[in-house]
Amino acid sequence: MLADQNGTVGAAALQRAVAAIFAACGIASDSADMVAEDLVAADIEGVASHGVMLVPMYVQRLKAGSVSSASQGAVVSDRQSSVVVDAQDALGQLTARQAVDLAVERARQFGMGVVAIRNAFHFGTAGRYARMMADQGAVGIVMSNTRPLMPAPGGAQPLTGNNPLAIAVPSDSAFAPEVDMALSAAAMGKIRNAATAGQSIPDGWATDKDGNPTTDPQSAIAGMLLPAAGPKGFGLAFMIDLLAGGLSGGAIGAEVNGLYGDPATPYRCSNLFVAIDVGHFVPVESFGQRASAELDRVSRSKAAPGVERVYAPGELAYAARQKSAGRAPVAPAALNSLIETGASLGLDLPSYF
Repeated sequence: MLADQNGTVGAAALQRAVAAIFAACGIASDSADMVAEDLVAADIEGVASHGVMLVPMYVQRLKAGSVSSASQGAVVSDRQSSVVVDAQDALGQLTARQAVDLAVERARQFGMGVVAIRNAFHFGTAGRYARMMADQGAVGIVMSNTRPLMPAPGGAQPLTGNNPLAIAVPSDSAFAPEVDMALSAAAMGKIRNAATAGQSIPDGWATDKDGNPTTDPQSAIAGMLLPAAGPKGFGLAFMIDLLAGGLSGGAIGAEVNGLYGDPATPYRCSNLFVAIDVGHFVPVESFGQRASAELDRVSRSKAAPGVERVYAPGELAYAARQKSAGRAPVAPAALNSLIETGASLGLDLPSYF
């Protein structure tokens, strides 16, 4: 048994195993480590939909040629604070890190750095990259578009993706204030997890292909996600689509292909990374102290009846990291799929644990 009775596996061993899979697909060793680290981090934080369950799909696309083995994208426009990168279908975690480095570097020079990416691939959790910028003294803003998944309010046709938005800011606390959200009521990955587990999904998450509300995950996968907060969520997702795709010169709306579609067809999503150097506005130390005080004010606020305590933005992910004790929760189906993927590449994954 690779997993313990709590369904967790050693995070370091899991990362080595996942890195070995990507290295076997032709990814450079240090780049394979980065992708593995980011995927395992999502599992540690309890975001299984963006964790190692994605590896088989990533490998399928690498084999089919819609994802490149390159370690970074090509800079196609460089105008001081504004940079455009053509990811050229490289793994999203790698081009996201490239964008973080570029955005922070330019923010230090000009106060703000903006990196738009076209022809990108899935990068996992947006909040991780916003937090990387916050850890370097910058406000980090990350957004991406996806294939159309959500209808306009009252509609029955998918028009825009559940486009994620993440914002993180520096603070003196042990964790950065952070918001990371897809703009649907629930991420498609959660619905796929429910389908794999044979579970239903809550009402209000999705509709079937005809626009009827459904609690069946298979009908939801074939149908549409519902936007969070109705017209507010749809409107914000629509604007992110225009910003990420429009500023990068990349795909918008239906020009983005399905992540789980034909593995030989590039995904072609668009990303936008924004870094705002705090020191260009106010001393970083004072900003960090004020942010920390606000976090403390939220986490110490009065809880409603039946609620144990209130958590500040970013605190739940931090708490998950602290409680992990070096282990990552992985569903049995995801772990078995990972082992099978390794075997298809000639790897004995259990030997890594």
